Amino acid sequence: MNGSRAAPFAVWVLACLVLLFLVFPIFVIIPISFSGASYLQFPPESFSLRWYQEYFGGGGWWESTLLSFKIAIVVTFFATAFGTAAAFALVRSTFPGKAIVYGVLLSPIIVPSIITAIAVYFLFAPLHLVGNWWGMVLAHTVLAIPLVVVVVSASLSGFRIVLEQAAMGLGASPAVALWRVTLPIISPGIATAALLAFLASFDEVVVAIFLSGTNAVTLPKRMWDGVWLEITPVIAAASTIIIGLTVILFVAIEFLRRRSETIADGAPLVCQ
Repeated sequence: MNGSRAAPFAVWVLACLVLLFLVFPIFVIIPISFSGASYLQFPPESFSLRWYQEYFGGGGWWESTLLSFKIAIVVTFFATAFGTAAAFALVRSTFPGKAIVYGVLLSPIIVPSIITAIAVYFLFAPLHLVGNWWGMVLAHTVLAIPLVVVVVSASLSGFRIVLEQAAMGLGASPAVALWRVTLPIISPGIATAALLAFLASFDEVVVAIFLSGTNAVTLPKRMWDGVWLEITPVIAAASTIIIGLTVILFVAIEFLRRRSETIADGAPLVCQ
């Protein structure tokens, strides 16, 4: 009896230790971003907002952040549209080579990022897309589509097809049934996929190193250059901002996931 009680406690302790190991760097980075020193120092001897002022005021940091947002927003639109269409084709259709197509769509998250970055660089260089933000959009879209396919496919797999069939039985065309019944029910899943696509683009650095050139420097690439060239606490300030954005988006994703489960559980079964 004591052994059975000790096992869950040991698992709980181990989980807390793993969580602490993963979260501890955050508790180091955030204080450093408010340091008054001219170099990375923990714990800080004094506190200041000078590095946030530098982040927003100069050095190209804010411009890189805006570029990352612009690229991520466009990538989110393209990846969500193409990934959702692909998910519908994979879930609703049966055709020869379906498993191969699914594997090809998921390959960007299976193949190491460095391999993808090298391949994309040699493909885009003759097309003059290196140093062009549209080249970054295309490359990031390729990386984000698999995430959308996985999430939307899961939402479609849990969707009750009889609801769509009931709408068509009442006179709705397939397009109207899709627009008025299917998409609203799986919309939390699509929104979750879109947020994941946004994060995948906004945080991506390996492909950005190869494609950014001098004219399309994203925030992760700017941080990478800062680590190699200057190593000032402004990097910690940028990291803190990214951490805050990531936390907000993951809270939104969790909210959408729970809403999706609520909608799926509460959807009435119209016909058998």
